[in-house]
Amino acid sequence: MDNPTIVIKTATFSPKVKTYIFLVVLWFLLISVIGWIILPFWLCGLGQWLSKKFYHTLKCELTNKNLRFSKGLILHIEKTIPLENIQDISFVGGPVLRAFGLTIVKVETAGGGGAHASNQMSMIGMDDSEIFKGLILEYREKLMKEKNRIVTVGSGGGENLNEKILVEIKNELVEIKNILNKK
Repeated sequence: MDNPTIVIKTATFSPKVKTYIFLVVLWFLLISVIGWIILPFWLCGLGQWLSKKFYHTLKCELTNKNLRFSKGLILHIEKTIPLENIQDISFVGGPVLRAFGLTIVKVETAGGGGAHASNQMSMIGMDDSEIFKGLILEYREKLMKEKNRIVTVGSGGGENLNEKILVEIKNELVEIKNILNKK
């Protein structure tokens, strides 16, 4: 029987993210030619409004099976990462982020190969990010141990589940061979 999905923790985000987003976009408007056209609108309320709207789209939830994350206004991103696929969790914080007391949490996962062999998810301004990272790793470890325990549970005769499955496959192949030989 499959365990139900249980929400372990929902992340909260620092309100300083709004100011950070406002100022970063302001900087790019100042250094771009077309930005000078948009700049008055940004300073007269559009910037505060959009920064607030973006802040309210930030969501991150840890369950006993996965990590769910969503953000964005124009380009809305939603990701669900199974805990067993998480390879690394790191923190990024340059001088500007540190000035705001913010950090970016990056979660890296192993992909299925090809051009996108590694996937990344980043979350800006998460409160108590060290504690959240610890919880992610703790529940990932629990899930991996549980999956490992299920695979290695014996079937009474001392053989593990993998061996039992291989024996069943072998028996099916022998039956197929016998049927083909009769024809």
